[in-house]
Amino acid sequence: MVRKFISVLFFSLFGFIGVYSQTCTTLGQNPSTAFPVCGTTYFGQTTVPICQNNTIPVPGCGANNGPPYADKNPFWYRFTCFTAGTLGFLITPNDLGDDYDWQLFDITGVSNPNNVYTNPSLFVVGNWSGSFGLTGASAAGNTFIQCASDPAANIPRFSKMPVLQQGHIYLLLVSHFDDTQSGYTLSFGGGTASITDPKLPDLQSVKPSCDAGKIFVKLNKKMKCSSLAANGSDFSISPRTASITGAIGIGCSNGFDTDSLMLIMSNPLPPDNYIITIKNGSDGNTLLDNCDRQIPVGNNIPFVISPLLPTPLDSLTPFACAPTSLQLVFKKNILCNSIAIDGSDFIVTGSTPVSVVSARGNCVDEESNVINVILSGPIVTKGNYQIKLVKGTDGNTVIDECGQETPEGSILNFATSDTVSADFTYKIFQSCFIDSVAVFHDGRNGVNQWFWNLDYSGTSTLQNTVAYFTTFGMKQIKLSVSNGVCSDTVIKTINLDNTLKAAFETNNILCPEDTASFINNSIGDITNYYWNLGNGNSSTSQIPSPFHYPVLNVEKIYTIRLIVENSAGCFDTASNNIKVLKSCYIAVPTAFTPNGDGVNDFLYPVNAYKADDLEFSVYNRLGQRVFHTTDWTKKWDGTINGNPQDTGVYVWTLQYTNRDTGKRIFQKGSTVLIR
Repeated sequence: MVRKFISVLFFSLFGFIGVYSQTCTTLGQNPSTAFPVCGTTYFGQTTVPICQNNTIPVPGCGANNGPPYADKNPFWYRFTCFTAGTLGFLITPNDLGDDYDWQLFDITGVSNPNNVYTNPSLFVVGNWSGSFGLTGASAAGNTFIQCASDPAANIPRFSKMPVLQQGHIYLLLVSHFDDTQSGYTLSFGGGTASITDPKLPDLQSVKPSCDAGKIFVKLNKKMKCSSLAANGSDFSISPRTASITGAIGIGCSNGFDTDSLMLIMSNPLPPDNYIITIKNGSDGNTLLDNCDRQIPVGNNIPFVISPLLPTPLDSLTPFACAPTSLQLVFKKNILCNSIAIDGSDFIVTGSTPVSVVSARGNCVDEESNVINVILSGPIVTKGNYQIKLVKGTDGNTVIDECGQETPEGSILNFATSDTVSADFTYKIFQSCFIDSVAVFHDGRNGVNQWFWNLDYSGTSTLQNTVAYFTTFGMKQIKLSVSNGVCSDTVIKTINLDNTLKAAFETNNILCPEDTASFINNSIGDITNYYWNLGNGNSSTSQIPSPFHYPVLNVEKIYTIRLIVENSAGCFDTASNNIKVLKSCYIAVPTAFTPNGDGVNDFLYPVNAYKADDLEFSVYNRLGQRVFHTTDWTKKWDGTINGNPQDTGVYVWTLQYTNRDTGKRIFQKGSTVLIR
């Protein structure tokens, strides 16, 4: 970022030295009068009045972490972020032996800048190191708040550059604890954020006073009060029927910048067309913005001085659907005390009866350029109407800022639109794999815009459309409609109740003495069930009777299938396997050979299908437990931590609860490990 020395601000130390109890009254020394700053300039303080406002919340510092923090001998700086990014800045003491502290606040949306004293959430970043020398925000700075410290500790004086958000407003406090200080310069650079307003300074509008003896100039942005020549020499007027004798910045008595000026004329201007033109004043410049960019010489703006006449009804602010009020706009401000609060200055007539119940202005200094006329209820039908100005119960119509009463009988015409309804109808077409839903809107009351949200089926802007669904159940359809003025939204939930799903549970493992049972979990409007029990037997019952499969000398797997059918002739199928065991007798082998040949390589309780809460342990001849499990399918491979154990006799214990009888069983025996 290019930086250039533009302005240095000077303040006297007289009357403040050593008086910390003195509240700061110098402009710039409290949050509400902060210096407006720009990213392209240096800001220099040669001396700082000695004073203190209040304590500052510093997250992680102060209170139990040390003494309270305060904005002693402060200056405050205010800026707006125009491009988001990181902010780098540097505070350079004129005497490098001085210690300056700083803290940054985000005051976006805060009505009172003094909230920085009480609201910790406004904190962004800061550095209160007691070390002297340069300080600020840099890419290599601390990522945490640096609390106050002993100067001899040489604590880091730089914090990491904060990330600014576009459009947010910030306050930067620079503070100094000691009574004596040499001042400092503040400069910005090194980050990616921009705090320089891209808008170039210019004139925006001109308005004469009622007697045309003063001209009020509106600027397009805040500009430095100090750049305005008090004798008005920054401006010229043509034709020159009067000369400009002075210029006053509105609000400059308690601030550094302004966007409104008052030019004082040598005599009232007669009715005519005029031009105000910018020129270099007696101070050698035109008006400067806070980046020290000036309004170009020769920029001008025309205006008209009209004969002093009453202010007519000018226009109505566009209103939305079903208006409950009408806002009248006037070219001149209206005196608020001339508006009858009961609304009797106005009569509304038209396609339907309308009553006025009150009227009020958006009053500032007892004047307003708009009047809000409040109706007894919303106008909900399409029609043509007019609002007419009459003398109210206060004995007059309305009176403008120049004391001119608007003649009664003035009329403005307006039209309203019908309210609309997004209510719609639908028709469902069901099939086995895809359901379609046709939706219809009647288009009444001038509706010309439709937006359908058809659940996961997508969207449409047609008046009538069709949605397709490959899954069934509850679907949500939303319609928003508009006629260009009025709008409405309706949401309906539609049940596609032809879901068909075959599902069942059964015994996946059967001991020789067990029978298979079936639990039917199928859903849908089912009319028929077709069971294939896997061994040539079948059933058309919703739930087949328990079924006993033959016991063989080998394990056998049977595949069970269920086919369901609904009233529309749609089908769905589910299947499960049943393994019929040849034995469920629980036993532990008397020997095993963990040699990896795939035969008898493991020791475990075989066939423990019906053993609940099982515990199986193996011990060596020294009584040490070498294996333990609560899962019978986890087997001992004859090793401990991967190390093969010696050939020999091992003792095992087995305990479990028999699932059929509920009886707790305890067994003990021995097994030979053979290598």
